[in-house]
Amino acid sequence: MSALRFIKGDATSPQAKGPKIIAHVSNDIGGWGKGFVVAISKRWPEPEREFRRWHRERAGNDFGLGATQLVQVQPDVWVANMVGQRGIYRARSTGVPVRYEAIERCLHTLAEHALRLNASVHMPRIGCGLAGGKWERIEPMIVAALCDRDIPTTVYDFD
Repeated sequence: MSALRFIKGDATSPQAKGPKIIAHVSNDIGGWGKGFVVAISKRWPEPEREFRRWHRERAGNDFGLGATQLVQVQPDVWVANMVGQRGIYRARSTGVPVRYEAIERCLHTLAEHALRLNASVHMPRIGCGLAGGKWERIEPMIVAALCDRDIPTTVYDFD
């Protein structure tokens, strides 16, 4: 079992040697342009381009809540676009867009990718920004899906 590590820093600049996967939560309406994805797009164009294509061609692929798309951005770095947010961009009086079951499914798929690539996983506090999720619900899912399978996982708190 690997302990979940927390550090201050930028998740788009993962602090580890070897293969790395940067994971984030996106929505199921194809929107990209607020939150952590802005930092991703500043570093690499591929994750946004592939996410938009994935959404555009959704009639013929697995795009939807709980789906994960892995996009290689460097020889040893991938970005995991994980669909874990329903529709709207941020919490409103009618509820929050986070879908915990979808995030849990994404995390298990992410674990399979990490094991296959022998990669560590790096992320902000997924699902807790614009999606409106509660960290106390998401952290145990991360531990069960990744840390309990001995996948080194780091959560970044941006200053």
